Amino acid sequence: MISKSQIKKRIKKKTNPILVKTIELAKRNNHLELAKKLLIPTRKQGRINLNELNNIEENKVIVPGKVLGEGEINKKISVFALSFSEQAKEKLKKAGCEFKTINEEIKNNPELKGIRVI
Repeated sequence: MISKSQIKKRIKKKTNPILVKTIELAKRNNHLELAKKLLIPTRKQGRINLNELNNIEENKVIVPGKVLGEGEINKKISVFALSFSEQAKEKLKKAGCEFKTINEEIKNNPELKGIRVI
């Protein structure tokens, strides 16, 4: 487990203002594990393809990284990520899926009920 003070120290190294806001929002709402996953270097953050999302059983997921457009998605799910490729956005829109940034979802659902962090 990571403490709020450790998060505060590590966040100073981040230069992406959107990422910093997302980490601070997660920390404020006591989602320390999510904040920890967002604090890893950007090049090591998760990148997940749509075909991998299609195999996940949950209907709401958080991807602490980027969603890529490889593969197809056959079900309606809600995906929250730091960013989405243009191809992924188009395919998610076609499938009728909801997609937002993590920041938006934490603001709308501060407790993140019913959402799995991948």
